[in-house]
Amino acid sequence: MLEGKAMIQDTDMPLKMQIQAMASASQALDHYDVVDCKSIAAHIKKDFDKNYGSGWQCVVGKNFGCFFTHSEGSFIYFKLETLNFLIFKGIASSSSH
Repeated sequence: MLEGKAMIQDTDMPLKMQIQAMASASQALDHYDVVDCKSIAAHIKKDFDKNYGSGWQCVVGKNFGCFFTHSEGSFIYFKLETLNFLIFKGIASSSSH
C-alpha cells in the first residue's frame, strides 16, 4: 500500500464506495508503474465493474479535462500521489422508437 493519502476533490458516492475507489487506486499503483495510466485505469474499472455492475468509466492522469454525465451517486474525483483519478458510471441511454 502506498503511504500517500488520497485527497478527494469532488464526489457524490456513498462513503463505502469512496473508500473502495481509493483502495482500488492504491492497489493499482502498487501493481503498475505510475506512468502506465491506461493499465491503472483498467484495473480500477474492472474492479468497479466486478463489485458494482458493468458500465463504470475511469480516467487517470496528471492533467486532463473532461465533460460527462453520470448516474447519481457514482462519481468521484480524487488525487493520489502524483495522479488524478476520475471514476463514474455513465447513464444508460434510452432509445425511443
